[in-house]
Amino acid sequence: MSIAVAGELDRAGLTDPELRASYARCRAIHARYGRTYFLATRLLAPRRRPAVHALYGFARLADEIVDDPRAESARRAGGLDELAESLGRALAGEPHPVLSALADTVRRYRIEPALFTEFLESMRMDLTVTEYRTFADLGRYTRGSAAVIGLQMLPVLGTEQSTVDAESAAAAMGEAFQLTNFLRDVGEDLDRGRLYLPADELAAFGVDRDLLSWSRRTGRPDERIRRALAHLVAHNRAVYRRAEPGIGALAPESRPCVRTAMRLYAGILNEIVDVGYDVLGRRATVPLRRRMAVAVPGYLTAVVARRRVRTPVRTPTPGRGA
Repeated sequence: MSIAVAGELDRAGLTDPELRASYARCRAIHARYGRTYFLATRLLAPRRRPAVHALYGFARLADEIVDDPRAESARRAGGLDELAESLGRALAGEPHPVLSALADTVRRYRIEPALFTEFLESMRMDLTVTEYRTFADLGRYTRGSAAVIGLQMLPVLGTEQSTVDAESAAAAMGEAFQLTNFLRDVGEDLDRGRLYLPADELAAFGVDRDLLSWSRRTGRPDERIRRALAHLVAHNRAVYRRAEPGIGALAPESRPCVRTAMRLYAGILNEIVDVGYDVLGRRATVPLRRRMAVAVPGYLTAVVARRRVRTPVRTPTPGRGA
């Protein structure tokens, strides 16, 4: 275990060796598969980071089951059932290489276990639902696959203002991130037999699954696809705008992390625009130099915020230099 990992676990007050190993494994999973998210997590106070890694580790386990190209649908459904049972046992105290960290996070931050049930329900939808007609239809999927992720994160980040307002914004932020993933990964999702972009929104521009598959297969762009994606990028930006005010409801030391994560993910939309909306022929990713241009100022802001938490500002006494 590296000094950096051990330091985070120490700051979080984690001393049990098996539990530390579980958290360290979750962190390794996060660092490998969630590069943008992991980078933003570095801006959190060290004591909060292990919990985020644990939440990511659980979500990644589910993703691996659902997206396994070698497994039949029934086998993947069985895998999700086994994951749900393993989660229940971990919450009851049974050791697990990954889920022990999650169970500890749930207890420490009093996260509602039903949020994980909702998440797994959406993952099961991926086994049978291959497309969505409207944003309302898609919303039933993104509620469990994305909005609940924001709600799981909220107790870890901490709040200062209305819980209701913070929850609404956290759910919107999760939805915004998910929509960005759908736009970036539309080609890869088609290869898996899925289309998350609402059919009615595409049809308004003369686009359907067949046209998208043709463009993916031939590598040839189409102006109708470009216009449809431009419309959906604009919609995604509107969801980010709806979520952004909620950052102010978070604990001050957590705000730089979430604001940076939002900018990094929104930066993927900028890359989609820059490549002419050609997401069927390539994967739009934010270059390292641009990610660092966002992350470094965010890190400096986070350091200042954490110092303010450790050193509260003293209120002047009236009549003594006030």
